[in-house]
Amino acid sequence: MAAVLVGGSQRVVREAVRRSAVRPPAPGCWGCAPTGKRYLLTEDDIKLQEFQQMKVTIIKEVHGNKDPYFKSIKEKLKKNGIILRNELKNLLHLCQTSSDVELARRVIYRYHEQNGITALQNFKFGPLFMRLCYDLDLERPAVELIKDKNLRGFFSESTSFHILMTMLFKKGHYESALEVLIEMKKQDIPFNKETYLLAFAICYKLAKVLHRICLVGFRYGLPWGSYSMMTSECLLKDSLDSFKISAKLLEEAQLKGDTLPLRALCFAIASALKQNDLAQAKFYCSQIMKTENKLYNNLKVLVQLRSGSLEEVIKTLEAAVEVDTPPFVKKIEFSEQVLATVREKMEENPDLSAKLGDICMKLQASGRITMCTLEDMLFQIPSSKKASAKLLNHKQLGYHTAKPLQSNLLVE
Repeated sequence: MAAVLVGGSQRVVREAVRRSAVRPPAPGCWGCAPTGKRYLLTEDDIKLQEFQQMKVTIIKEVHGNKDPYFKSIKEKLKKNGIILRNELKNLLHLCQTSSDVELARRVIYRYHEQNGITALQNFKFGPLFMRLCYDLDLERPAVELIKDKNLRGFFSESTSFHILMTMLFKKGHYESALEVLIEMKKQDIPFNKETYLLAFAICYKLAKVLHRICLVGFRYGLPWGSYSMMTSECLLKDSLDSFKISAKLLEEAQLKGDTLPLRALCFAIASALKQNDLAQAKFYCSQIMKTENKLYNNLKVLVQLRSGSLEEVIKTLEAAVEVDTPPFVKKIEFSEQVLATVREKMEENPDLSAKLGDICMKLQASGRITMCTLEDMLFQIPSSKKASAKLLNHKQLGYHTAKPLQSNLLVE
């Protein structure tokens, strides 16, 4: 979905999107970390490693030469032959190029036409095709097929949508990721905790781009009214809509009795702060029950600071100092980036500033200050429950595998 702009506004958005990429944080700013990976789902969720290992196994079965197998599949298509389940399964594991995926696409349509939804009850091909597209860094066929009404039922589970949204997210295609989320809703695919996490993270990123648009617009001296010249499909509108979607998702989850992941709510708080919606940020904070959490406490400090409740900020930081944490329990840490924002605000009050200095010294002495930025914390996830085996490298695979997305799947 491209933004259609008029005059100088076009330059604003290009600059905003470029600057929304990872960059060093400015003092008092809680943006991106200068380096580091960004995580949403674990390898257990994506299962790319298992897919790659199966590719190695199947390519060995054809003695490293997929051409005869592909030729036989093309003959079947030509003669309108029946495509068997294992034939499609093997084909998806043998694809190595975009032209291979185009053949797989044709076979998928034929298979679905011949078998319909009933055959998919025994084996889910949707996630398999999405892992293939993820592995080869091909988002276009993935998006086109998952939206195609002629394939309704082929992508009948949330995993297919999750893999595609993760791929688009990692490539910075947040608008497309939001479209896939909306498509998932249209197809009545049930949401689960992974869906909510991805949804709120996407909305956060779009809110961040909107924030960057405003800052860059001010740099170029463009008034806010300039942005109204954008069409209904523009990036600004999607960013604003994403904020409404966050609120709607929470409302629907509560009506269904779904429990949102803490990190999803934290993304919602961060989005509200980016949108300068303090009331909504406070509301999201009130929904979090597990308050002994590093990310939550850092966001809580920012909400208190934005509210002008400087005394409350001091109390929150003091409470962390006073907690006697056992050695085997993780301490609540505060980001140096967040504390820098607090110091800047506290300069207006010499008494509180002095008090803050004492507290920060105690926090530092007890190892409760981290150089992780708020965004680092937002994207940190627990280690995978399974052993985190490294992804197969190119030599092990024996064929080209896309670099950018695979390396980001490794779990710390």
